Amino acid sequence: MNINATLNAPAIRARGVGVRRNGRWILKNVDWTVASGSCVAVLGPNGSGKSTLTRVISGYLWPTEGELSVLGERFGSVNLHELRESLRLVQPTGLAEPDAEATAFEVALTGAFGTVGLYDEVDDDLRAEAERLLTTVGLRSVLKTPYQNLSSGERIRCLIARAMIRKPRLLLLDEPTSGLDLLAREQVLATIQSLFQNEGDRPTVVLITHHLEELPPAVSHVLVLDEGAVAAQGAPEDVLRSDLLSAVYRCPLEVVQTEGRYYSRVSPGAWDSLLAGS
Repeated sequence: MNINATLNAPAIRARGVGVRRNGRWILKNVDWTVASGSCVAVLGPNGSGKSTLTRVISGYLWPTEGELSVLGERFGSVNLHELRESLRLVQPTGLAEPDAEATAFEVALTGAFGTVGLYDEVDDDLRAEAERLLTTVGLRSVLKTPYQNLSSGERIRCLIARAMIRKPRLLLLDEPTSGLDLLAREQVLATIQSLFQNEGDRPTVVLITHHLEELPPAVSHVLVLDEGAVAAQGAPEDVLRSDLLSAVYRCPLEVVQTEGRYYSRVSPGAWDSLLAGS
C-alpha cells in the first residue's frame, strides 16, 4: 500500500454500497465521502445499519454491491491486513478483551503490537508515548491500576489510548459511550474532542451512536441512517433537525442546540401516542 500516494485522498469513499443478508438488504445504496482528518458521526436508531457500515469500513464484512475505498485504497485491490494497520476499531466489548490483570499502562502499550497481552520488550520512547496518551485521556492517576478494576468509562478511554499509540489514520468508535453514566459519557466525549484541539497530524474519527447527546463539537459531518438507507447527510446544523429526526426515530422530538452540542427532547404529552403505535 502506497501511503504517500493516498494521504490526500478521502478517508472513506463509498458509492452505491449495499449489504444483503438472508434475502434482506441491511445496507442499501450508501453514497458517502469522509474528508481526511475530520471527525464525523453515523447516527440512527437500532437496526438502521450503523454497525454493519462499521464492519464494512473496517474490512470485516464484504459489501454485496457498490464500490468502497478506505484511506485511498480500493476494496478488491488492497491487502486488507495491511490496510487494517492504518485503522483501529474501538468498541465497549470486543472479540478480544485485554488481559484483565494488566495495568492500564500495559494495556495501552499492547496497542503497539496488536496483542491482548504484553509479550514484547518496549523501549523508553514507547513508554513515554503510552504515558502521554493516558494522560491526554485523563487516566494518569490509574496508570498502575489493573484493567479489571477500571470503571467502564475508564476502560473505553484506555482503549482509545491503546488505539492511538500506533498513530492510526482512521479511528472507528462504535458506540463508545454505550452503558455509561453521565460523568463517564462526558469524559469519553472530552477525550474524543481532545484529539481535535490542536492542529497537525490527527486521525479521521468516525463516531457511531444512537444519540445526539453523544456528538462532541468536533463533529463536522453527520450521516443519518434509516433502515439501511441514507436519510440525510451533511453539516450538523443542516441534518440535525426536529422534523427529519422525528421521522427517522419514529418519535416526535425537538432538537436543541447549544455551545456546539445537540440534544433531543420528547414531550411527555407524546407518550400515549408512542405506546399506541407499538
